Amino acid sequence: MSEAILEMRSITKKFPGVVALDDVSLTVAQGEIHAICGENGAGKSTLMKVLSGVYPHGTYSGDIVYEAQEQEFSSIRDSEAVGIVIIHQELALSPHLSIAENIFLRNEIKRFGLIDWNETNQKAKILMDRVGLNENPVTAIKDIGVGKQQLVEIAKALSKEVKLLILDEPTAALNDEDSAHLLGLLRQLRDQGITSIIISHKLNEIEAIADTTTIIRDGEVVESINMAATLVSQDRIIKGMVGREMQNRYPERVPEIGEEVLRVEHWNAYHPQDPERKIVDDVSITVRRGEIVGLAGIMGAGRTEFARSVFGHSYGVNISGKVFVDGKEANVNTVADAIRSGLAYATEDRKRFGLNLIEDVKRNITLASLKDFVKGFLVSSNEEFKRANEYRASMNIKAPSVLTVTNQLSGGNQQKVVLSKWINVNPEVLILDEPTRGIDVGAKYEIYLIIQRLASEGKGIVVISSELPELIGICDRIYAISQGAITGEVTRANVNPEQLMKYMTTEKDATHV
Repeated sequence: MSEAILEMRSITKKFPGVVALDDVSLTVAQGEIHAICGENGAGKSTLMKVLSGVYPHGTYSGDIVYEAQEQEFSSIRDSEAVGIVIIHQELALSPHLSIAENIFLRNEIKRFGLIDWNETNQKAKILMDRVGLNENPVTAIKDIGVGKQQLVEIAKALSKEVKLLILDEPTAALNDEDSAHLLGLLRQLRDQGITSIIISHKLNEIEAIADTTTIIRDGEVVESINMAATLVSQDRIIKGMVGREMQNRYPERVPEIGEEVLRVEHWNAYHPQDPERKIVDDVSITVRRGEIVGLAGIMGAGRTEFARSVFGHSYGVNISGKVFVDGKEANVNTVADAIRSGLAYATEDRKRFGLNLIEDVKRNITLASLKDFVKGFLVSSNEEFKRANEYRASMNIKAPSVLTVTNQLSGGNQQKVVLSKWINVNPEVLILDEPTRGIDVGAKYEIYLIIQRLASEGKGIVVISSELPELIGICDRIYAISQGAITGEVTRANVNPEQLMKYMTTEKDATHV
């Protein structure tokens, strides 16, 4: 066993009314990939924020020993100075600056008091080659995909001579190809002597890459597992995370499917910055009451663009096609029109588009339907409070109160708030875009039960997901989308993952459905 590069001893961190970490101890060996997993709200990210100085010394009890020296970090700068770099789930890049500028942001290369752009770009290119990023260093961050942005963050960490790299859900927003590249890069860094801590809910990735896995539940360490010495199954990890066996990750369901509730005919949309580029290409789908319909496609296939363009033309230009709700043509020209027509859309990016994170749970739940709470000329706070508490109970939202600020909730509970907001408008059709992204298996199961409950109430449900097992596990029918076009359709009875993947990678010119 290698010597420890890090020991966290008896770490306790409290927030008002909540013990986030309770006497947590963690040992990370030099040169290993150490995975940390647990349910949302278990304390994983809090522990890493303590380690990196986001929560400074004095705001918690316990000791941090790094490279055999006791540390008292007052800020991220302090931890970075000794080689600890954290990459958060929400990437901290400036979209309008170049790759090179982002890599050396706050660490600029200067000569005679001015930035040396030639050396900046040359050194950036060396770091980019090291992480496998084949781009021009002067390319703006906004012009590259999320997978490449993750590589920029790692290159930025390498520029700071990182020894211990912390990654919080690094593959949550990545497709399979980008995820595989990132995991391969972590192995390369391990071979170069760089230690990594990875927080992830993707248990297959933990199985594939981790040398050690530490499970945290309710702010306490359950166990640390040597992945090489022990035969570890995903079921064992899940049991440690949730405290119980989960024999079936997708709840059983006998669907009761009724009449058609949604029909979209010959839907087209073009890119808002490039009106000549068609993003949604002649898409037609149907959804019946009580039915859960999936949209499968690789990243960039046009699934989200289709959903957003249908939901009040909130994405795209030169939009054409027809939408029918209960057989009647619906006006969906604006978001308000779409809501009035019986549609609701829960975005894939809950932090950016789905929630007001500095508002309380109550207002987030009622935000899309405030007019229902108006009495006279004022919004009735009492009525809001009553309705929000009903959802807090029925959706099992774990919050001290509906007056809790939403950014204090775990990802899974934030997702339940998003769902509550849109269920509260009483839609006929609910479009759910990546409804379980970045949340743990226990919270996922609860979300699946909520989706099933809505379907049993006669709603039409559309689920967009990058996880094929999830779509196969919960959907009655699945449409495949490639390059903006529908390329195939399968039912639960005849679903075949290989055939579905073939549809998802079919050239649209070869589409014959």
